[in-house]
Amino acid sequence: MAHKRSVRGSLFSLFDQKTYEHIQVIKDFSLQVEPGEFVGVMGPNGAGKSTLLKILAGVYQPDQGAVQIDGNVSPLLELGVGFHPELTARQNVLLNGLLLGLEKSILEKRFYDIFAFAELERFIDVPLKHFSSGMGARLAFAVAIQVEADVYLLDEVLAVGDASFQEKCFKVFADLKKQGKTIVFVSHSQALVDQLCDRVVRLSPF
Repeated sequence: MAHKRSVRGSLFSLFDQKTYEHIQVIKDFSLQVEPGEFVGVMGPNGAGKSTLLKILAGVYQPDQGAVQIDGNVSPLLELGVGFHPELTARQNVLLNGLLLGLEKSILEKRFYDIFAFAELERFIDVPLKHFSSGMGARLAFAVAIQVEADVYLLDEVLAVGDASFQEKCFKVFADLKKQGKTIVFVSHSQALVDQLCDRVVRLSPF
């Protein structure tokens, strides 16, 4: 049976046209990071900073060129992905830790240290839906840093918690640097980059 479109439907369809624009980022780009380097990546919105990290993490595949990383990678890109609001903080830590590749024995050993770092000891058995966004981000960060890797990819993860909690984050990154870990850090903060990074790469939008 043929479907007849009404005049009203045809009229409104004119305002419902879906258009797509192909935007190319990170064109003609080459970056070499030495083992143990702490490299900052800066640039305006739309320059491709987060896209670069997702390519390095294997989330996106580049249209051209290649990526080579020696060692295992821990991407701290979108904190809290995999957290379930109906589950308690305890359940989310155990589940998210397993999803990140941590062994159950390691999670159980570090369980209370994770909550102490996140400053959420009082809320272990509270469902995550009752957490503020900042509390959830602190907990996610505390779990994510338990993953031992050679290369860490950080996307504005320091924008969690208050100033005192951010200082704890700084110490974590300083410790990773002392251990000779390789870190690529995306930030909009020149002060943070100056404080933490050995050098900076600036991206410009096309």
